[in-house]
Amino acid sequence: MSTFRYAARRSALAAQLGKTAVAIIPTAPEQQRNRDSDFLYRHDSYFHYLSGFAEPKGWLVITGDGRTTLFCQPKDVEREIWDGYRLGPADAPARLGVDAAFSVAELDARMPKLLDGRDAVWFPFGIHKGLESRVDGWLTSLRARVRFGALCPEHQRDLCGPLDEMRLVKDVHEQDTMRRAAQISAGAHVRAMQLCARMVRDGQDVREYHLDAELLHEFRRHGSQYPAYGSIVAAGANACVLHYRADTAPVRDGELVLIDAGCELDGYASDITRTFPANGRFSPAQRVLYDLVLASQDAAVAATRAGARFTDPHEASVKVLAQGMLDLGLLDANKVGSLEDVIDKRAYFQFYMHRTGHWLGMDVHDCGTYLEPSELAQASERKDALTGETIIHRPARVLRPGMVLTIEPGIYVRAAPGVPEQYHNIGIRIEDDAIVTDAGCELISRGVPVRGDDIEALMRA
Repeated sequence: MSTFRYAARRSALAAQLGKTAVAIIPTAPEQQRNRDSDFLYRHDSYFHYLSGFAEPKGWLVITGDGRTTLFCQPKDVEREIWDGYRLGPADAPARLGVDAAFSVAELDARMPKLLDGRDAVWFPFGIHKGLESRVDGWLTSLRARVRFGALCPEHQRDLCGPLDEMRLVKDVHEQDTMRRAAQISAGAHVRAMQLCARMVRDGQDVREYHLDAELLHEFRRHGSQYPAYGSIVAAGANACVLHYRADTAPVRDGELVLIDAGCELDGYASDITRTFPANGRFSPAQRVLYDLVLASQDAAVAATRAGARFTDPHEASVKVLAQGMLDLGLLDANKVGSLEDVIDKRAYFQFYMHRTGHWLGMDVHDCGTYLEPSELAQASERKDALTGETIIHRPARVLRPGMVLTIEPGIYVRAAPGVPEQYHNIGIRIEDDAIVTDAGCELISRGVPVRGDDIEALMRA
C-alpha cells in the first residue's frame, strides 16, 4: 500500500482529535517464547493501520494539526546481522511519509515536549500493558515544568473509539487484500479435504495434524505470512468443542471433520469453516444435519445487506436451526413448546451456543462496536431466559457497504439423554466471509465448496 493511504488515515484521525490534542500509538511488544527465543513477531493492528510499519519497538505520535512523529529502532549493523534489516530514523520520513523520526531510545526524553501545550492526550485504553503508567510518567515530568510555562494536557481519551470506526468500513484496497486472503484460505481447505479422503481411501493413518500441515503449506505457498489464528482441525466428537485445536486425534472413516482456518495476508485476516466427511461421503444422519446448517446459513446470507442490522443474520439463522431441531427430534415440542417458545427461551442453546458472525479485518475478531452509535440512548431491560440475568438491550449496528463480517451458523450435538443417538457427537459449522454491499453481500470465501453434493464431488476427485 502506498504511503499516501496511511498519511490519509493519519490526517482523518487527526481531524477527529481536535487541533490541540495529541495521540500516542505504540506497536505490539515482542513476546518471549522460552529462555532466549521469542514468538514470531506480529505488529499491533492500530499501529500498522496508521503507518504500514511492521518492525517492533515502534511508536507513533500524531498531533491534532496532522503532524506525525515516528520513534523506531536505530540502525545497528551488529544487531541487523542477527535479527534482520532495520529501517532506521533517517530513512523513515521518506519511506513512510511521516514528518519526523527519532530513535526509540529518545522516546522518554522527547515525549514531554510533544505533550506540552496539548489539552488532551489520546491513546488506546486497555490494550498495551503499562502504557497508562508510561503516559502518567511523561505527564508528571511535564507538570514539573509548569512554573516555566509548560502546559499539561488535562484530559486522557480512549483512541480505540475513533480508530474502531475508521477500521470498521474497509476501503477498496483492504477489500482486495481480504479477497486474496480468502482465496488462499479456500485453496487450503480444498487441499486438506482432498488429502483426507485420499488417505482414508488408501487405509493410511490420518491424524488431525496431517490436515493442519496441509493448511499451513498452502498458506505459505501463496504468500501468506502466517495463520490469522490457531487453526481448528477437529475430527469426530472433537468438533463439538468450539475452540478445539489441531492435535493428534485420529481421523476415522465414517466421521466428520470440522476445519476452521484462515490465513493472514499483508495484515488482513480470513476466516473459513468447512465440515466434511473424512471418507468423502456423508452418512444420512450427517447429511440431514449438514443440510440444516447450510439452510440456516443461506437464510443468514439473505439477511446480510446494507441497511439491515448486525443481528438480522443471526436471527434468521436461529429461526431455521430451531425449526430443524424440532423437526429432527433434537428438541421435544412437548417439553419446549413451539418455534417461538424455543427462540424466546433460547432452548436451541443446547445445540447452538454462539453468534452467527463477527467483524473481520486486520484482526480475525475485528474491532468495532456491534451497537448503532446514533441509537445508544434507546436502551431497554430484559431478563435472560437461560441465566435469569438482567440484560441491557440497545439497537444493533446498521450494516453499511464495505463492512466485512463472517456468517457462521453451526450445530453441536453431544451425547445426552433424550437426544437421538444417530446424531450423537456430530459437530458442524459452515463459515464464510462476507463484504456488505448495497444489494446484499459478496461471499469472498466460496472458492471452497459448501453444498453437500459439491463437497462429495470434490473429495472424489
